[in-house]
Amino acid sequence: MSDCPHGRCDGTGFVIDEATNTATDCTCRPLRISRAKARRLEARLPRKYQGVSFDRPPILGMPEPVLRPIRRFVHDIEDNLDAGRGMWFMGPVGTGKTTLAMLISQAAIKAERSVAIYSLPRLLNLIRDTIGSEQSTLGLLDSLARVDLLHLDDLGAENTSDWVLEQLYSIVNTRYEDERSLVVTTNLYPEDLAAQIGERTVSRITEMCGDPIPVEGSDRRREYRPA
Repeated sequence: MSDCPHGRCDGTGFVIDEATNTATDCTCRPLRISRAKARRLEARLPRKYQGVSFDRPPILGMPEPVLRPIRRFVHDIEDNLDAGRGMWFMGPVGTGKTTLAMLISQAAIKAERSVAIYSLPRLLNLIRDTIGSEQSTLGLLDSLARVDLLHLDDLGAENTSDWVLEQLYSIVNTRYEDERSLVVTTNLYPEDLAAQIGERTVSRITEMCGDPIPVEGSDRRREYRPA
């Protein structure tokens, strides 16, 4: 049985014309290529966030002005990803920024789009691990560039160096030029973030994601800590 979302091919990504014994690309093939390139990435919600929902804490009870743009974004997730639109969340530690961002990644996964979810310090460590193998490094960066949605958590939490700034700018700029979606969380306000990671990078994130959504309040991790 075909698993082609358009019902055109047999799941291979090619449409076979039996009369001429020729094959042409199916309309699902670009998505299949994107998924294949993203397989090596963190393409699933972490266990802690797999039940994330507007109807469950800590999101339940958050101010509606904060939730409204996220509801709209998730409702139109396909159009937003196709247009390369993103979102970013800003606020103190423990206010629910990562959980809100996971709602978007969850919607993209449910829409069967390719997703990569990383804290920025972890992603930079992965890139460091590929140093010495140019092909591996380029392969990882290429995958990060092509995935439909890149979710970067804790932007600005990494130790700054010229190498870090170069890698981060390269990742953001490539997605900016290719008009691919980005979801970001940060504890820093834009001016502080610009001082940490560079004005060029923050400028591109702002154009891709719009103004940051402020997520204020007390540390919810303390409120929902298991007994």
